[in-house]
Amino acid sequence: QVQLVESGGGLVQAGGSLRLSCVASGRSFSTLVMAWFRQAPGKEREWVAATHWSGEVTRYANSVKGRFTISRDNTKSTAYLQMHNLKPEDTAVYYCAADLNPPRWSSLDYAYWGQGTQVTVSS
Repeated sequence: QVQLVESGGGLVQAGGSLRLSCVASGRSFSTLVMAWFRQAPGKEREWVAATHWSGEVTRYANSVKGRFTISRDNTKSTAYLQMHNLKPEDTAVYYCAADLNPPRWSSLDYAYWGQGTQVTVSS
């Protein structure tokens, strides 16, 4: 079993930055693929980014490529999502997810999920 706790959300003006953190416990963090998803009101949950267990391989949704960076610190069992040049359309609840081997990094088929952290971007 893996427990995930996100933090770092908040209210920011368009063009601003935020860094989200996701602390994992309960299993060796370095064996997990880590991902970030988001869900805006009235919309389906969508994949944002994911990283290999070593952190050397990363993938991004086209909507955030060049603005967001996913990273991880295996010594702290923590994954991060650094967000720059935020836009109002980035407003959503952001979720951290983890799995040993998800069928596709962009799918919702992750075994473990955090409770989410709200990000609101004002125009």
